Amino acid sequence: MSPRWLPLLLCLLLLACNRQPVPAGQTSASADQPVTAAPVVQRKPQATIDWSPVRLEAGDAAIDCGANYREGDGKSVLSLAYIDLRTTMQDCRASGLMRLRYKGKITASFAALAERAGKVASDLGIGKRILDIDSTGGSVEAAMRAGDAIGENDWTIWVRGDSVCHSACVLILAAGDMRVIVGPVGIHRMIRIRSNATSRKELGEELRVLSEELRNYLERNGASAEVYDLMTTVPNRTVHVLTDAELDKFGLAGANAVEDDLDRIRLARRCGTEFLQRRDAFRRAYEVQCVQPADEARQDVADINACGLALRAKFGFPDPRCPVESPMAELDGAILAIPSEAPIPDVPATGEGVDETEQAEETAPDPGDHGSGAETTGASRNGSGAGEPARESTVRP
Repeated sequence: MSPRWLPLLLCLLLLACNRQPVPAGQTSASADQPVTAAPVVQRKPQATIDWSPVRLEAGDAAIDCGANYREGDGKSVLSLAYIDLRTTMQDCRASGLMRLRYKGKITASFAALAERAGKVASDLGIGKRILDIDSTGGSVEAAMRAGDAIGENDWTIWVRGDSVCHSACVLILAAGDMRVIVGPVGIHRMIRIRSNATSRKELGEELRVLSEELRNYLERNGASAEVYDLMTTVPNRTVHVLTDAELDKFGLAGANAVEDDLDRIRLARRCGTEFLQRRDAFRRAYEVQCVQPADEARQDVADINACGLALRAKFGFPDPRCPVESPMAELDGAILAIPSEAPIPDVPATGEGVDETEQAEETAPDPGDHGSGAETTGASRNGSGAGEPARESTVRP
């Protein structure tokens, strides 16, 4: 062999000796490929909670430890102070479920309620939470703030047959892990009631300030950009009531797609791929047999839940190995290990706080109350559709 080939031969021998063995089940080709990290889903963690005194305004709230709303909505929430919320939720430790019924406007005080209720439930080891909402809308900023708290705290959201979810309330729906909808869900253009705008250009500039944040919010919660389009185009004096097909298309009904993506890897490791396959099969059957049955016009959330609970037994749920992760686990409750007594947060020594700006906006005349005679369009899961009077005419950012 020519001496000039010796260095090349030595290099090849060294590479062969230092080559790492290929793990079992992996081809040599795949071993040489760089590992691609799983895509990171943009999720906004819950901010540190401000426990300053605040009074629940423009709405009423109650907390119950069960899912049967036909027996009532539980104890009224009279205070948003930590110790008072903890006392109201104490009995829910036994059931592992906290259902928050809220009827009213989406305001800063509602956002505080959503943040604080999730925190107190976590401190008490209450694993499942239901937001049972009836709202004609309100502040877009408050809705996004509440939604970010809901999105990180494992909430199921209900819109019962005797309830509505209009305007800013739609943003709350977007954040839920699971959405069960019977009552009408409607969208219209957001405006600022107390705006100083005197021209279309000025009004457009004001709304543009919110646009990027609103788009990011919808994206991180898996909702379609078409929701944003409706919030900027549907005339404010009308409400576009979403059809069942639109709710599904816009990512506002059923399981939240973003949360489902986050869950799949964790569930595959913890519960196995067979569990995931059964869960997916159950969800397909649930959509057909429970959410959209032939007699859907006569059903309410309680009927959907009863159908789902009966159906899931056919798929082996709740799974004894993974009961908390099983479909509809929010109705079973998730009794977690009770954490050590959480310290009561320090609260500034001030009186009950009232946001005067917010209060002024909430008491401002509603343009929809001036006899416009506006009608909504579309159809809803409870059969309401075109010709239904709009119950809310503003989305107040």
